[in-house]
Parts: sequence; structure tokens; C-alpha cells
Amino acid sequence: MPATNRAIELALAAAHAASDKLAHDIVAFDVSERLAITDAFVLCSAANDRQVGAIVDEVVDRLRAAGAKPVRREGERENRWVLLDYIDIVVHVQHADEREFYALERLWRDCPEIPLPETVNLERSRTGTDA
Repeated sequence: MPATNRAIELALAAAHAASDKLAHDIVAFDVSERLAITDAFVLCSAANDRQVGAIVDEVVDRLRAAGAKPVRREGERENRWVLLDYIDIVVHVQHADEREFYALERLWRDCPEIPLPETVNLERSRTGTDA
């Protein structure tokens, strides 16, 4: 069974929020067939610890406005890899170094990608890292 409409709605809202704070390499995966604990993962990168925190704050604010509250938050002390668990979705905001090292995309590459609007990855396109 694919991700629920609510999970997709939250994933899109999280992706837009991350994009608004200039996150890059934003992707969303439908992991509902592989995991019983959530429907979707949203992954994004930030250039530094401070930006990780800004992205996390914006995601939390935006999803709160959509009626969602995280049931678990991890990693905010260091702001290198923050995990926000909303049950329907899990948002991973990673410092670029952690993103490269852990390469979560490799773990979930067999899962369908949730299409994101072009505007979400506009920053990626402007920096020329879209290839």
C-alpha cells in the first residue's frame, strides 16, 4: 500500500519549508512498503550547523500549521543530523558532511521517490548540483 495522502501532504510541506531555508538536495521517498513505522522519509542537506537548526525550526513551524506535531526529535544539540518523527513521515535534516557519509539515499533507492515540485529544488538547480 503506497503512502497515505496525509503523509504525502506532510512530506511536501516539509520539503517546501526546507527549501525556503535554502536546504539543498531535498528528496522524499515512499517507504511504506518497506517500513511499518512510517510512510515517507524527507531528506535534505544544509551547509552548516546553524542552517540545520533554521531548517528544523521552519519544518516544525510549517507542519504545526498543517496540524502535525513531532512525536520525537533527535540530534538538535549538535545540529549535525536532526531527525523529526511525525509518525506519518520522518524528516532528516543533515549537515552536508553527514549526508554524504551516511548516504541514506542508497539505503532507500529501491523505494519510490515522491515527486517534489520543481520550486522545491530551485536552490539545487541554481547551484548547478542538479546533475
